[in-house]
Amino acid sequence: MKKTAKLLSLAVALFAGLGGTAQAADGFKIGADVVSSYVWRGSDIGDSPAIQPSVTYTFPGSGVIVGAWGSYAFTNNGLGRYKEADLYATLPLGPFSATLTDYNTNSYGRAFDYTTSGPNTLEASVGYEKDDLSLLGAINIGGVDYNHAKYLEAGYKFSSKDGYTAKAVIGAGNEVEYAAGMGTGFKIVNLGISVSKDRFTGAYIYNPDTEKSNLVFTASF
Repeated sequence: MKKTAKLLSLAVALFAGLGGTAQAADGFKIGADVVSSYVWRGSDIGDSPAIQPSVTYTFPGSGVIVGAWGSYAFTNNGLGRYKEADLYATLPLGPFSATLTDYNTNSYGRAFDYTTSGPNTLEASVGYEKDDLSLLGAINIGGVDYNHAKYLEAGYKFSSKDGYTAKAVIGAGNEVEYAAGMGTGFKIVNLGISVSKDRFTGAYIYNPDTEKSNLVFTASF
């Protein structure tokens, strides 16, 4: 479940193809990604190519961003066609940013159901970006919180040449939310390298916990 690092796409650059940073212009912005597969924090979600639309509004003067992001699988994986519609708000604090995200998997249940059997998870996160380094810390705080599962990630841009940008990322999480392969506990679940040029990104992502890998192509519009 849940989206790529688009949740901080206008505030914190973590993983090319899984989000990029630019100071957002005031007002509305719309966009969409087409992905060969939806991989979120090391896990393949939906087992299908997907289209991932987004709409944001940046408040003039404050830089506060509110947005909606979704992922809609092209094919049925046997359990239905995966659908997700998330809401978030980001507060910029210099090189830091604070984000509250409402993840909603519309594949089942109803929207805005924050019971333990509902489709919603609330997450609070803090991001940091300076020069080529980016950091993210996140914790589930409501809804289906998976025992308040936590996630930590570090990204580093190690190359920028001839219009190509290359980044590396390492992420670790705990509980069944992330460390699903070998039970609970805090484990590395997301290792990857991505290369971007213009609106296109290729990313190789490996999850040491589940011992699965993905090669993802993203086109952003």
